[in-house]
Amino acid sequence: MKKSLLVVLSLAFVFVLAACGSSSGDGDVTSLTMGFVPSQDADKIADTVEPLQERLSEILDVDIDARVMTDFVGLVEAMRTGQVDIGFLPPFGFVQAEERANVEVILKAVRDGETSYRAQYSIRNDADLEHIQSLEDLVNEEGIRWAYADPTSASGFLFPASQLLGLGVEDLDAHFSQLVVGGHDTALIALLNNDADIATTYEDARDRVEQDYADVKERVRVLGFTDPIPNDTISVREGLSDEWTQKIKEAFLSFNDDEEMIQVMSDVYNWTGIAEAKSEDYEIVRETYRNFEEQLAE
Repeated sequence: MKKSLLVVLSLAFVFVLAACGSSSGDGDVTSLTMGFVPSQDADKIADTVEPLQERLSEILDVDIDARVMTDFVGLVEAMRTGQVDIGFLPPFGFVQAEERANVEVILKAVRDGETSYRAQYSIRNDADLEHIQSLEDLVNEEGIRWAYADPTSASGFLFPASQLLGLGVEDLDAHFSQLVVGGHDTALIALLNNDADIATTYEDARDRVEQDYADVKERVRVLGFTDPIPNDTISVREGLSDEWTQKIKEAFLSFNDDEEMIQVMSDVYNWTGIAEAKSEDYEIVRETYRNFEEQLAE
């Protein structure tokens, strides 16, 4: 009996050691999961990430699973619970994930040589809205229908909302009729379908819908921009080892010398390059987030 108990305890001790090794060592990592949020139609992004999934699996020599989440909040929660290892997080999504899930930013997008971008105000180019030619005109006009992707989107809502408040809008809910549509492309489509008067998106999201709406740049004009916003991120979950974090970083950075993979990154999120990133790069996003923290917590 004592001998049997000793064997059981010995085996239990081995399993404990193995479990500890699995959480901190790299030899036991056989798969990684990437998480995305759609800036375009969810089915389309699921298709466009497949080459990325395959190439990353080849470089890292592990299985890669790609998951398209419904929104930023879902991706943050998935990283917090360890269901997603690598998150393609927009600026606010990263700030939220860092606060709630202690994720680590490792890389950020480069677009046309820039590591920051602006939110763009687009307006229907028709006679009913011809008198609105500036953001100041927009502030002076109540009842405008405003379409945007999500209230947690930096370019879709947070930065434009902060700017509009600074320009004199006292109450966004009273001033605008707001339409949350889930994606930047769908915000522009709302304009084209006359379901909204203005849309706020990343710059220039009209390119994304031009294939299906060839006349989008004739029917939708640019009204203005916000100040620069740091580009979206590639972040890793808490608990991923330093060695695997470095491997992942190096794998993505190698795409800068691979035209085929940069084209894939462009197809997914309009990235034309990849740069290293650190948490301090996103301080301006944190400051903007603080202005809306109570509202977003509701």
